[in-house]
Amino acid sequence: MSSDPADSRTNDLQDAVLDSLDVSQFLDGLCRHAAQSLGGEQVLCGITLLRDRKAATVASSSEAARKMDEVQYRFDDGPCLSAAREQTTVEVPNVEREERWPEYIDAISGHGMRSILAVPFDLAGDAKAALNLYSDTTHTFTDEAIERARAYAGEASRSLRLAVRIARHSEHAEDLATAMESRTPIDIAIGIIMCQSRCSQTDAFEYLKKASSHRNIKLRDLAGQIVASSNANSQPATHFDH
Repeated sequence: MSSDPADSRTNDLQDAVLDSLDVSQFLDGLCRHAAQSLGGEQVLCGITLLRDRKAATVASSSEAARKMDEVQYRFDDGPCLSAAREQTTVEVPNVEREERWPEYIDAISGHGMRSILAVPFDLAGDAKAALNLYSDTTHTFTDEAIERARAYAGEASRSLRLAVRIARHSEHAEDLATAMESRTPIDIAIGIIMCQSRCSQTDAFEYLKKASSHRNIKLRDLAGQIVASSNANSQPATHFDH
C-alpha cells in the first residue's frame, strides 16, 4: 500500500465523490477536508468561482468561511479574487501589515482574520476559481502548508471542472450555486417525463428545455410544476432543505 501523501489525498477526494449525494455536498466536503488537512479547526476554507463576470462562493467548510469570502465581493477585490483572476498563489501572512487592497484588509481584520492564503484551481476554460483559506493567527501558512495547498488544489481541479460542467447543463442557471439548487427538481421532472412518454433521458431533457422556452418560464420552475402536478401532496426537496 502506498504511503505517498498525494495518493492519500487523491483517495480522499475519490471517496468524497462517491459518498456525496450531489455536487454541493461534494464541494462542501472538499472544503472541510482542506481546512482540516491545512490547519485544523483554526482554518476556514471556501471556494470562489468566477464565471460570466460574477463571483460566488460555491462551497465552504462552514457558514463563517462563506461570510469571509463574501467580504471581498463587496469590494470586488482581495487575495482570493486576485488568485482566481491572475491564476497565481496569493499569501497574506499578517493582515495587519498588508498594504494591498486597503479597504478589504480593513474589513476582514474586523472579523478577526490575521492570515490568508488563496490558491487557484486549473479549470482549463473561461471559468476561474480559487481555494480560500483564512486563519485568526498570523503566519499560519508555512512554506510547507502553501505547497500542500497547491498540491491539493491541483488534485481537486479535475473534480471542480466536472462540477462546473454539470452546472452548465442547466441553461437558465445564473451561477453554479443556482444550478445545484435546481438540480433535484429538474432530475425528478426528467424522470417523470421519461416514464410518461417512454423516452430517453436526453429526449426528456430536450422536451423540458423546449417547453421552458415556449412558455417563457425558468427551467427549474417548470420542473417544480411538473413534479407538483404529479403528486399534489408533496414538493421535491433540494439539499438546502436538509
